[in-house]
Amino acid sequence: PRMGVSGTTLYYQPGLLHGGSLEHDCSENRSIGYYLESLLCLAPFMKHALRIVLRGITNDQIDPSVDVLKATALPLLKRFGIDSEELELKIIRRGMPPKGGGEVIFACPVKKVLKPIQYIDPGKIKRIRGMAYSVRVSPQIANRMVDSARSILNKFLPDIYIHTDHMKGTSSGKSPGFGLFLVAETTNGTFLSAELASNPQGQGAAVLPEDLGVNCAKLLLEEIHRGGCVDSINQSLILLLMTLGQQDVSKVLLGPLSPYTIEFLRHLRSYFQVMFKIETKSFEDERKGGEKVLMTCVGIGFSNLSKTVR
Repeated sequence: PRMGVSGTTLYYQPGLLHGGSLEHDCSENRSIGYYLESLLCLAPFMKHALRIVLRGITNDQIDPSVDVLKATALPLLKRFGIDSEELELKIIRRGMPPKGGGEVIFACPVKKVLKPIQYIDPGKIKRIRGMAYSVRVSPQIANRMVDSARSILNKFLPDIYIHTDHMKGTSSGKSPGFGLFLVAETTNGTFLSAELASNPQGQGAAVLPEDLGVNCAKLLLEEIHRGGCVDSINQSLILLLMTLGQQDVSKVLLGPLSPYTIEFLRHLRSYFQVMFKIETKSFEDERKGGEKVLMTCVGIGFSNLSKTVR
């Protein structure tokens, strides 16, 4: 598919997904994460393993950043059997809005069929990892974000490690900015994420690194309260992969469904005639956060049309 310049027309050519080595300059209105969300759904079903270079904005305030997708979406693909060495997402250069200048490589192997999953116990939080990044601003800003985020998270558990990443020269893109992303990992390999980025140059008031760090830590605690086996940004991805799985029962426990996920479930019903069984589960007495939703479906047995059966 190709979008028109105005964003109101879509040129779509049906057929097999070819894959292979590609390059694409992303629009500066949305970040690379916007494009990656679609690619993560399609990449396993290409004819040839996909290796694509995407250029543009790596971190903004609208879409999931490349960092968060790398930390949360890739482990999710591995659960469905897409787990070879070829699966990678690498940031070569960072790019902040409005001018971007970032560069990312995404590679994904092809898969004949996806295996069904039973993913109903998220486990307990065992550690928090993260990264404070800064480009074309003082490197000290990253340290200030780390200190303020730790001031909140240290009250809950000791195993916290937040890297700082200060890219210089051509690796730092074309616009100044900074941000923080945090990922909580559980004993069962569940990843829950939160992130915040500074306002783009020339837009809105300047954000204090201390405030950004504190707010990002609070967002992570909110995500942990919502809980489930997948964080809010990856709910639709896991439901799609369950739908496309073999003709067997798949189950996943999610936190409250986001408005996007609810709309996505309607699309799954109209395109694949798949209806999910939705049961609410309450864990208030066990101190496991808010209400959860157990999603169950039978996969449609989709198989990669380009891969011949040997």
